[in-house]
Amino acid sequence: MSEIPREELSATLAARHELGPEYDTALVDSLADRVEQVVQARVAAHQVTAAPPQPYVQGPPTALSASQRLAVAAISLGVAIPCVAIAGGEAGVVGVVVTWAGIAAVNLAAAINLGRGRQ
Repeated sequence: MSEIPREELSATLAARHELGPEYDTALVDSLADRVEQVVQARVAAHQVTAAPPQPYVQGPPTALSASQRLAVAAISLGVAIPCVAIAGGEAGVVGVVVTWAGIAAVNLAAAINLGRGRQ
């Protein structure tokens, strides 16, 4: 049953008036049990009708487009100018070498991504 009939609720209230306050606890417990049964029936019905959640499936990695690769290269060169200046001023030749190695690594990673995602 998906709901409590009004007759049942009316009968419970009438019984409360006839039996007196000493039976209030028993009547409330009985009504609470009935409400719990209705709630459980509704939850079970909802679980049956609800579609099971679909697991998230990540697709294959996609390759960078030509414009994306160009953007990576242009941004790398734009970032290289201030980074090399700061690294050269603070750490000398070692700083410049480390900075260019990092920039080269970023561009290499973008280039290696070329073949991924194509099957």
